[in-house]
Amino acid sequence: MGAKMSKPIVIIGAGQCGLKAVETLRQNGYEGDLVLVGDETQPPYQRPPLSKAYLKGELEEDRLYLKAENFYDDHNVTTKFGVTATSINRANKNVSLSSGEEISYDKLLISTGTIARQIPLQGADLGGVFTLRTIDDVKRLSAAISPDMKVGIIGAGYIGLEVAASLKGRGHDVTVIEAAPRVLARVMPEEMSVFFQSLHEGHGVNFHIGVGTKSIEGDNKVEKIILEDGTDIPCDIVLLSVGATPVVDIAEAAGLEIDNGIAVNAQAQTSDPDIYAAGDCASFFSDRYDRNIRLESVQNAIDQGKVAAQAMLGQEVHYNPLPWFWSDQYDVKLQIAGLSQGFDRFEIEGDMSENSFTVTYFKDDKPICVDAVNQPRAHMMARRSLNT
Repeated sequence: MGAKMSKPIVIIGAGQCGLKAVETLRQNGYEGDLVLVGDETQPPYQRPPLSKAYLKGELEEDRLYLKAENFYDDHNVTTKFGVTATSINRANKNVSLSSGEEISYDKLLISTGTIARQIPLQGADLGGVFTLRTIDDVKRLSAAISPDMKVGIIGAGYIGLEVAASLKGRGHDVTVIEAAPRVLARVMPEEMSVFFQSLHEGHGVNFHIGVGTKSIEGDNKVEKIILEDGTDIPCDIVLLSVGATPVVDIAEAAGLEIDNGIAVNAQAQTSDPDIYAAGDCASFFSDRYDRNIRLESVQNAIDQGKVAAQAMLGQEVHYNPLPWFWSDQYDVKLQIAGLSQGFDRFEIEGDMSENSFTVTYFKDDKPICVDAVNQPRAHMMARRSLNT
């Protein structure tokens, strides 16, 4: 493993996944050249606080960074931040960059993550319309917003609700619009949807549920949202929070197999044996759930990035994770172990009215997922028990 490869290992995507791969390669004795390419100007940083502590102004930018500035020099990592990888030539084994440079590779890891999903919506290009995915997105939003402004959030998933909580905490008038019949409908049963909507309403957030958005209106800048039922919602700022899309364009153009993400095997290897993919952009077959899945989580980014690096070095690995996630909204911490999709019943233990309870999901009488609300010990126990 300590022997140098003839060409560098190149990593496209400088998030938590790409960084974990860098760390793992060096920790496992890889001494060859290592290139980390990221399209943002910042070094790798934490994304979860963007919609929470960073948006609320409780966290300085440098505290988001995952490593000190000297880490990359100390570990002999060539960094190319603020540069986009534009194409992969598999035959010649090189990557073209937006800077005009070409980099040869021995092994390549794609960890490009996701981008905010765009929807065809009239007025989405007006001033005052934002998405939230990067540090720069939060900076733009924070620079444009002032306490007297009304905020409309389109989409009641985790990010939309976390931003609602953060902005409500800053004193803004917040309205959330969701076309689905309830909040978090894709990932939770009705009882949990009711709990989270009630939590937000108790803090003064307004909701329009089960109605789509027709358009965003204004003269160069947002003035109102018009719903499909004709309702006008005056607002100065609009956040589009309608999910994320895996960044697969460079892989697809290179002819790699795509299946709701870049398709990889249990070693994080794509349909090209010298190219790997990991993190939010990669889909893989889960032995645990007996289906293909793609996970958007810190846990997956770190664990699959590590597996990809180990596989590049010839180690025997098999990725079959128990997924886990979390969401902070006001004084509620939701921690999830497992995936609840496909459950046929669930049990609630604890007191929902006291914001302290667990929900256990079952399939064929076997527990497959636990949601823990302000119950950190129950969450850790669930991670252990579901992993057996």
